[in-house]
Parts: sequence; C-alpha cells; structure tokens
Amino acid sequence: MAATGAIAQPALLAYCRAGFEPELAAELAERAGAAGFAGYPRTDRGSGFVRYVCEDADALSQALPLRDIIFARQKLVAFAELPTLGATVGAKPDRVGAIVDAMAHALGTPALRFGEVHVEHADSDEGRPLAGLARALGNALRPALREAGWLTHIDSPARPRLHVLLETGDRAHLAIADPVDSSPFPMGIPRLRANPQAPSRSALKLEEALLTLLDRDEREAWFKENMHAADLGAAPGGWSWVLMRQGVRVISIDNGPLAQHLLDSGRVEHLRADGFVWHPKRTLDWMVCDMVEQPRRVAERMATWLREGWCRRTIFNLKLPMKKRWDETAQCLALFEQQVGKPVEWRAKQLYHDREEITVFAHARA
Repeated sequence: MAATGAIAQPALLAYCRAGFEPELAAELAERAGAAGFAGYPRTDRGSGFVRYVCEDADALSQALPLRDIIFARQKLVAFAELPTLGATVGAKPDRVGAIVDAMAHALGTPALRFGEVHVEHADSDEGRPLAGLARALGNALRPALREAGWLTHIDSPARPRLHVLLETGDRAHLAIADPVDSSPFPMGIPRLRANPQAPSRSALKLEEALLTLLDRDEREAWFKENMHAADLGAAPGGWSWVLMRQGVRVISIDNGPLAQHLLDSGRVEHLRADGFVWHPKRTLDWMVCDMVEQPRRVAERMATWLREGWCRRTIFNLKLPMKKRWDETAQCLALFEQQVGKPVEWRAKQLYHDREEITVFAHARA
C-alpha cells in the first residue's frame, strides 16, 4: 500500500497570475478578517497560488465567493497536502495510490462522490513543465477513483469537483470545488483563441471579461442587436470589434487610426477625440475603456460616466503600479464607488489576458 505522508491542514486554495501572490494573499487576509475569520496566507512568489490556512475553510469559502476575489482565478477548499507523492515502488512513485490513500485518510469513506476530477499544475515557470505529468496522472487517477467509489462513472458537473494541484512532481495539494462557486475551466483559465479578424490581441481581454464578469443571463439581456456603445481609447479597435460582433453599434473614440474593416462594417463610427474629454449627448447602453493612464484618473472618469448617466454599464481596465498593487486596487475601487455618487454594483477581476492590470464591470443600480 502507498504511504500517503499527507498533511491535513484545511485551507482556502486560490490560483492567481504568477507574481501576484502577495496581492492575492493581502486581499484574502483583508477579506477574511473583515468576515471574522482568523487565519494566515502561505505562498511563495512566482508559485501561481496561495493557501489561506483557516480552521473552518468551508465557512470561509462560503463567505468569500470567487466572483468577489479580484486576484483569484480559481477558489477551492484544500483538505490535504502531499509533500511526497507516494511511496516508491521499484523505480516509480505510486502517485495514484498516494492520492487515493490521502483522500480516505482525510475524508473517510467515499460517501462524497465527485462528479469530475481536474489534475492541474500552477500557471508558473515551475508549474508549466508539469503539464504532461498532470495529463498522465489524470488518466491513471480517474479509473482508480471510480473503482474506490470516489468518482461517478459518468462526469457529473453538478457534483463537487476534485482538484489535484501539482506544485512539483513530488508535491501536490488536494482540494474540493463547489461547482456553483468556482471556475469550470482547468486552472481557472478560459481558453480563448485569437481571431485573425481581431485588430489586436486586446480583444481577448474583453471577450474574457464578458465570459468571466457576466453570467449567461446577463450577457443575453445586456447585449442585443443595435444597442449603442462607446469605446474610449479604441485604436486599433480590438474592443470595438468584440462589441460589433455582439450586434452593438459602436462609437470608437481615439486620435489614432482604426482597422479599416471595422469602418467598412457600418457598425463602427470613428471619432478622433480625447477619451477623457468626449462624452455622448444621450445615454448609451455600454461604455468600455482600455486606456493607458493612471488608475485613479481612469476610476474617476469612469465614475463620471455613470454619475452623469452617459452609459448604463461599463467595462474598463485599471493599470496597476509595480508596488502595493492591492492597496492601489482597493483605493481606486473605493474612489470609483464614492465618485459615482449613487448605488452602484461592480465586479473586478485580474483576467488571464490581463497583465499589470485588473478589469472592472460596473452598472448603476435602479
């Protein structure tokens, strides 16, 4: 039998962009404290994930929905840590046996059946070379879990999902995902393909924002044929192109040139103007903005659009400084909410296609 060597230490396990572990750790600590939970973060810079150790990780997970955690791509409840993946049998470590044993040790009898299992690696320099091992381990682990009674014989996405995060080839974390409060995508990353018709790769940021920050019902209700939008700082037109494909008519504001096929579509009007000065004469359904500018200046201008009723909804990016990025994020969003001057709902996330920035969706409440 494989020796588990597992460490049972309940924790919230959250994935993030490599290099943003301090921001995610600070965010989790602040939010957990505000919710009344004692605990502490454990992470290494560049690892691509943070463990927030808490005695009641299940309750903490319920108090901190994934949608509300800005720097997290994925949120799980970890129940075991395997510092050595299985006892050596001949020349090979028995990783499958170690995982099955650790689950029995931590969870007891397999009364909780999982609907799916994701064997993943961190999105980091150390984690990416583990992609092949993760695939092979997943293929070997699924039949073993089904035989042991842990996994349904047919994938059942409505059931809790088992995650195995490979930190290294010899170290793993076991965790549970709530299917209604976690990302369904492996590693929390929606795999989007760049379209050759898109004027720039920035189109992927808005596509991911629509998929991540809005649910299906909201996308259907808020994007209808011949709605109207403005795209501030539009050139060369990546975000205007995404809106156009949603059936929206777009006023693209930028002193720079737009891709000609956008203008030829008949759905995009190009105005050469300053995005920080121009505003529409009537209320638009949407305003989007990906201008490179100080984040507080952007936050204030976006607030003005909602306060003055120039748009019903907005999606915008805030470019973050190199240091104290969580502090700057919190201050910018507090400033934005204050400057709107009326009830506003906002959601923010550092997306996979973002870099030193976060993306925000907001709309004024009725």
